[in-house]
Amino acid sequence: MSAEALTGGKILLVEDEEGLAVALEYNLAEEGYQMVRAADGPQALECFSSAEFDLVILDIMLPYIDGFEVAEKMRARSPRIPILMLTARSAQADKLRGLEIGADDYLTKPFHLQELLLRIRNMLRRQRWYENRPRRSVFGDNEIDFASLSARAGKRRFRLTPLEAMLCKYLTDRAGRVVSRQELLREVWQVQEDLETRTVDNFMVRLRRYFEPDPARPVYFQNVRGAGYLFRKGEKSDIPAVEFPPTEP
Repeated sequence: MSAEALTGGKILLVEDEEGLAVALEYNLAEEGYQMVRAADGPQALECFSSAEFDLVILDIMLPYIDGFEVAEKMRARSPRIPILMLTARSAQADKLRGLEIGADDYLTKPFHLQELLLRIRNMLRRQRWYENRPRRSVFGDNEIDFASLSARAGKRRFRLTPLEAMLCKYLTDRAGRVVSRQELLREVWQVQEDLETRTVDNFMVRLRRYFEPDPARPVYFQNVRGAGYLFRKGEKSDIPAVEFPPTEP
C-alpha cells in the first residue's frame, strides 16, 4: 500500500454493475483510498452533496439519471473535482460529450487495473496544481483566473476544469514555442508516451471553442503539423500553423 495513496484520496465510485463495483471498491481500498459507492444517478448526486470527495469515478450507463447528466451537475457544484468516466461506451461522440461536459479523463471497459490506478494517482496529484500559481493570463479579449478556474471570452464567462486550466497554463507560459503532444502527455497528463490517446487533440479543440473568435481559423491555440501545438498571444509568427487533425479515431 503506497504512502501516496494513503495521504490523499476519498473516491466516489458510481457503478451499477455489482460485480465490477465490488471488485473496484475492494482493489482501490487495498491501495489505501477511502471508498464510497453509489449504484445509480440519484444516489450518486445525494452522496456527492453530503460529503467531500477528492475524485469521482463515474459510469455513463446508469439507472434513472445517466452519467453525462450526473457529471454536469457535479461539475456545476464543484468546478475542481476530478471526474474519470469509466464506461463500456467507446464511441468517439460519447468521449467528446463527456469531455465537453467536464470529465477530466475517459477510460473504456474492459481495462487493466494498473492503468486505472495510474490515472487515479495522476488525477489526484493534479488536483491542487493551481496553488501558488500566478493568478491570471490575458490574451486578446480572453482572460483566465487560474486560482478560481474562471474564464472570460469577450463578455461570456464560464469555468474551466482543472485539466483544461492546466493545459492553458502550460501553453500560455510557453507562448511562441512549439510544444509536442508527448511533452503535454508527460508534463500535464503525467502519463508515459506509450499511453498516448487522442485526448490531447480533443482538449485542444475545446480550448479553441472557448477562446477563439473563429475556431476554424485559430489565432491563439494552433497546431503545427508533425511537431505539436503552439500558443500565440495574437502576434504574427513565422511558424506555419495548420488545422487540428480530425478527432475521429
